[in-house]
Amino acid sequence: MAPSIRDDMTLRDNSRRGRPAIEWPTLALIFACYGGWLATGIFLWPEWPVPALALLSIFIALQSSLMHECLHGHPTRNALINEALVGLPIGLVYPYRRFKALHLRHHADERLTDPFEDPESYYKALWQYEELPGAIKLLLRINNTMVGRFVLGPLIMNVAFFASEAKLIAAGDRAVRKAWLLHLIGLAVVLPVIAYGFGMPLWLYVLVPAWLGQSLISVRTFAEHQWSERPDGRTIIVERSPLAFLFLNNNLHFVHHKLPTVPWYKLPALYRERREEWLRMNGGYAYPNYFSLLKAFAFRAKEPVPHPVLHREPHPGRAFRPRARGRSLTGNGTVPVPAEPPKE
Repeated sequence: MAPSIRDDMTLRDNSRRGRPAIEWPTLALIFACYGGWLATGIFLWPEWPVPALALLSIFIALQSSLMHECLHGHPTRNALINEALVGLPIGLVYPYRRFKALHLRHHADERLTDPFEDPESYYKALWQYEELPGAIKLLLRINNTMVGRFVLGPLIMNVAFFASEAKLIAAGDRAVRKAWLLHLIGLAVVLPVIAYGFGMPLWLYVLVPAWLGQSLISVRTFAEHQWSERPDGRTIIVERSPLAFLFLNNNLHFVHHKLPTVPWYKLPALYRERREEWLRMNGGYAYPNYFSLLKAFAFRAKEPVPHPVLHREPHPGRAFRPRARGRSLTGNGTVPVPAEPPKE
């Protein structure tokens, strides 16, 4: 009998030791992504603008997936080389180093969905939610439907992300400043290529391929995590989808969280080998495909905006005490609190 996944988490360490120096499928895909983006803009856009906009959106979404792959240590063992391979920000929004710092923090499974500790949580503490204006509450509820996330999600998340980053820069965070400086250098290359190489108005690139690229990624992220008393029950498995390649098999998100060093092209086989055990581990939080999610939650919120557990006012000594400084892809802030409860 094969050892269980839970008892055989040495698979994670073995995946590191057994990795080749260069993962050629990922490297080839990076060059294909950037090459396809460039060729689409230069050759297809002037003659076939609508198909070109659609293809550019797909390449931007794929580059986002490749950024995720590189921050987990692929396709080489050198972090700087991996950064350089996906450093040109054709999606415009996220500095690679900020994405890396926030996403690796997100991988602390015991803190998943906590709006203070998980940078990718879409929940808010009840007291945070109740302090929001009514219009913002409505937008956040719409954002928790699948159609709302696809249409409005990029705008809501980007505004919140930029505001959060601006506060950190203003507070003098050197790492954040350096990440944005490198990002601006990348934009100094990408924006002239779009404007002069493609001959495309920058406003159009922002409103169509850049926006739609993020919307495509939101199909994957929409239901990736939910609150559960068990950390393993917080991460989804979407068993199959035509979008799996675009997401680099991150639809098998629970498998990725358990084995984050495994390259994207090995995840499907690992899932198939022990499918029943994976599903037992995450408590059956699984969907056959993204269409089934769409049917269930197209116009109905899958999750409430307030966190199901974190209802209390920020108070010294209580559970879910936040860190002193917030860093978030979704704009959730943190509230500094003393380390000790007040004396009676």
